Amino acid sequence: MDEYSVVFARSARKELVALPAKLAQSVLTTIEGLQRDPRTPGCKKLEGSVNLWRIRIGHYRVLYAIDDEHRMVDVIAVRHRRDAYR
Repeated sequence: MDEYSVVFARSARKELVALPAKLAQSVLTTIEGLQRDPRTPGCKKLEGSVNLWRIRIGHYRVLYAIDDEHRMVDVIAVRHRRDAYR
């Protein structure tokens, strides 16, 4: 099975870089896991959206879209849970 490619929105990349190093590494490791399985256990489809998913990493959320046709995961946001859904 082919892996998915992961792309970051410019804003998501900035949010990731702004995190403390240890947390950023944990988030990045989790995002890399989405290459193998974008619908990994623990991810959740967001209600009211056609193709938006989220995965939890501690108090942070990674919001992403899955494009099965092109085998691509588009990371849209990396935010603290209090800000993730605004």
